[in-house]
Amino acid sequence: MQFVILVSKKGRAAVRRSRATAAVSSAPAPHNREKNYLIREGEPIAPLVDMGVFTAEGKVVRSMYDKFRQINRFLEVINDDCKSLETDGPLRIIDFGCGKSYLTFVVYHYFAEILKRPVEIVGLDLKRDVIEKCSAAARRYGYDGLRFEVGDIADYAPPFKPDIVMTLHACDTATDFALANAVNWGARLIFSVPCCQHELNAQIKSDRLALLTRYGLIKERFSALLTDAVRANVLEYRGYRTQLLEFIEMEHTPKNLLIRAVKRPEGAKSPSAERLAEAERAIAEFGADPTIYRLLVTGREK
Repeated sequence: MQFVILVSKKGRAAVRRSRATAAVSSAPAPHNREKNYLIREGEPIAPLVDMGVFTAEGKVVRSMYDKFRQINRFLEVINDDCKSLETDGPLRIIDFGCGKSYLTFVVYHYFAEILKRPVEIVGLDLKRDVIEKCSAAARRYGYDGLRFEVGDIADYAPPFKPDIVMTLHACDTATDFALANAVNWGARLIFSVPCCQHELNAQIKSDRLALLTRYGLIKERFSALLTDAVRANVLEYRGYRTQLLEFIEMEHTPKNLLIRAVKRPEGAKSPSAERLAEAERAIAEFGADPTIYRLLVTGREK
């Protein structure tokens, strides 16, 4: 309680009682505090300097701050799952459709240079000129456990059994082939940020739910969501605990969905039958024929 003494001009005193109010903190609001990123400013990490994310002094370039946040968000997701991931030898990772390899280089740097954890990573892409540049950069940085190869996701034969398969913005059904390979290889962790989900957009139709397929923009967005929901359920069917996470806020990129799949232990209880049934009902309703379903459920050719 608070007690306030008031004295009038005539000298009369009065005491008033009221509830105490909470003290106003001078600390900055939580959203204004500096975030504790896994990759921090101040250290001139060579790949990020070369890619234009950092200055030579290790400061984030203003126009690349969204990319900086995206990189850290991806590391946070991977790091959470890898803390308890025990491996026989180095941690083995395959990055499908690595492109210019922002994430490939940073993931390697984080595990090998910051955590001091042995790691082997292979980055795969179809573009030979890109792979040659990435290979030269890996040699320049002294990243001995990181190499790059030219190859197709659909029929790639890995040099080792991967613990982790990751893919960032593999276009359309390339994501499905990456996911299917990861499952068939028994990868323990899968991280995939899909891109350009065109396949179902060209297929779906429904008399009962025509409002979802009548309007072009709605159909496009619904097709993307349906594609990734079916992917998640098929992964559940094949023994993975699967989540669909926001990778980065929608205002920065519409391609912000991350599929995170963790292989369940042998014999663990799984809702696999229910998840498959859900996917099959949606496929039947919209007359769809998704690649992920053919690759990991029926095994048939298109």
